[in-house]
Amino acid sequence: MPAQNTIPPFHLAFPVRDLAEARAFYGDLLGCPEGRSSNEWVDFNFFGHQIVTHLSPGECGSTQTNNVDDHNVPVRHFGAVLDMPVWEALAKKLQDAGTQFVIEPYIRFKGEVGEQATMFFLDPSGNALEFKAFKNIESLFAK
Repeated sequence: MPAQNTIPPFHLAFPVRDLAEARAFYGDLLGCPEGRSSNEWVDFNFFGHQIVTHLSPGECGSTQTNNVDDHNVPVRHFGAVLDMPVWEALAKKLQDAGTQFVIEPYIRFKGEVGEQATMFFLDPSGNALEFKAFKNIESLFAK
């Protein structure tokens, strides 16, 4: 599922409580190919970007939220902006796998500039992820 980018890939490192859980979640469930690793960290190709899960159980999880479109959105989160068919397929895969969503897949800002499909869920270490897709990708940064 990793995508080719015409922009430089970003790099994000974050804590996890267990590397085997991280491999199962990011590698098996989300389909992110694994790169380099050690007994303390694992690199993944996250839709063309490099994420690194670092073993640090004491730093996992965050509970702060902000209200966005009448939903409690986790303040700390990351994810990817996908094409709508890819987003729909991922939402179905996650639903079929029994994923417990923080915010179920839905269309946010319906009929407005920036209309988008979004969903939030946690990895096994409590890191929040958001995946979204825009009705019109040109509205990604629209005001």
